[in-house]
Amino acid sequence: MSNLLAQAQAMQNQLMEAQANLESQEIEGSAGGGLVTALVSGTGELLSLNIKPEAVDPDDTETLADLIVAAVRDASENAKEVAAAAMGPLAGGLGGADIPGFGGAGGPAGFSLPGATPPAVEPGDDDEPGNDRPAPRPGNESGGVGFVNPGSGTGSPGQNPG
Repeated sequence: MSNLLAQAQAMQNQLMEAQANLESQEIEGSAGGGLVTALVSGTGELLSLNIKPEAVDPDDTETLADLIVAAVRDASENAKEVAAAAMGPLAGGLGGADIPGFGGAGGPAGFSLPGATPPAVEPGDDDEPGNDRPAPRPGNESGGVGFVNPGSGTGSPGQNPG
């Protein structure tokens, strides 16, 4: 019994070390051929966003918003792959257990370990090359990305403030 407890403690220490290593990694994602790039930590936290001037068209802010969402999604997907590679060997001994901080109840959205149930694919998220447009939000089937004006608490006309 004490051997089992020692193994569990060693596994917990390895998991904590792997998670700390992930938190210190920086992973990039992009959209629009590099017009918008997002940098996230290995745990999926958005660290920075870079928008090239040629991506900004005052008459077409919806496209810019879509590029931002797509770049953040790309970075998050890349971070999930890095996390799966780092945590996979450790999670194998847990049978896909729910580990805090990596999906399931209470973990960051979208992060899970191998053996966990994959998230449902949203309409429009078909991973085709060049399909950087995010799926529409529920109640906003026009495909635009809703936003809230932080100064007034109101959203843009016809969009879901989400």
